[in-house]
This record gives sequence, structure tokens and C-alpha cells, in this order.
Amino acid sequence: MRLADDRRVAHVRTVHRAAVGDALRVGVLGGRLGTAVVARLDDAGLELDVTLERDPPPAVPLVLVLALPRPKAMRRVLQTVATLGIKRLCLVAAWRVEKSYWESPLLAPARVADELVLGLEQGGDTAVPTVTLHRRFKPFVEDELTALAAASRRLLAHPTAARPCPRAVGTPVTLAIGPEGGFTTYEVGALEAQDFESVSLGPRVLRVEQAVPALVGRIF
Repeated sequence: MRLADDRRVAHVRTVHRAAVGDALRVGVLGGRLGTAVVARLDDAGLELDVTLERDPPPAVPLVLVLALPRPKAMRRVLQTVATLGIKRLCLVAAWRVEKSYWESPLLAPARVADELVLGLEQGGDTAVPTVTLHRRFKPFVEDELTALAAASRRLLAHPTAARPCPRAVGTPVTLAIGPEGGFTTYEVGALEAQDFESVSLGPRVLRVEQAVPALVGRIF
């Protein structure tokens, strides 16, 4: 396998400081993982002898329904989702989500894909998550969410919920997380009408990029 001089080759040069004969961990996007031995490294790029002998790590059995974060957090959230092994992310509208967030260039498919790949590289994974955008809350909840959440436990992370978030659930989960101010009373009611249980991580209010790994670590 030969790679042109790009971000990956620069990483091999400057971070790994690899030389001919060194072994690197590699993966093929959408495929398997393995080991590559540096056969050539020069100004033209990088040549590897690749052996792919194992499957990517198992996915987390989770559908994540997330109120669209502010653009500054979006990159971190996408990378975190991919690193943790979440394979389905639904970004949804909510009353407290600024409409301007939907115009962020970070939501362009190519930009989303770039951030997901960075997260996969961090987690040693190759299976790309599916990310979908849902600009209207009510139609999504009433028309699409039932099918997405089928055969899963449905949890709604809400800062004022009395019930603590369960631990080590052991079954597939659909998890809804609102904006940092939380979902409105109407939105909570709409989700609870779809059999979501409102749960809390405690009295501290977390940013979304903190809440996602905290909740996934607790639930699974």
C-alpha cells in the first residue's frame, strides 16, 4: 500500500518518527485492522506492507439522540462518538438550540466524515458511525424515533430528573441528551410519551462533550 504525502504520512513522520522496517498499527476504513511495516518513506510519500488480521472492536449498542451542540463543541462530540464506538448519532432540533447552529460548515458531510475518522483513529476502530440531521423535533420524535428505539431501553438524560441514571444496563439503549439548558417541558413530555425514562447524573450540569462519555461509561 502506498500513501501520498498527506496528514497520515506527516503523523508517521513527526509523531511515530518511523523508519523503514518499523511496524505500525493500521486499519482500512470500513474494513479490518492489522499491522503495517514501513517499506519506504521518502518525499513522495509512504509505502507499507500491510497485514489485516482482525476485526474492529465491537460497537456500543447505543442509538444516541443528541440536541445539536454549539459549533465549538461539534468537533469534539463527533470525535468522541466515534472513539467510544457509538455507531448511530441523530442530531436533532430543540427549543434551546440556536437556529444558526444548523448553518455551521461543520455539518457538511465531508467535515463530519473528517471528524469521525479522527475519532476512529483514536479508538482503533474502522467502522464509521452513521450521523443524521433532524431539523424538526416533533416529526422526528413522532414519526422516526419509535423505529430507531425498537427493542432498546429508552433513557432521557435530564438535569432535573429524580431517578439516577442506571449502571451497566446490559441491553441495547437509545439515549436522548438535550442542549446544555435541557429539553423543555414539552420536549420531555414528547419523549416520555415514547417510553423514555428521565434520568440524571446528579446535581452538576455538564457540557454535552462531558455528558456523552460520562453517560456511556455509566450505562455500559
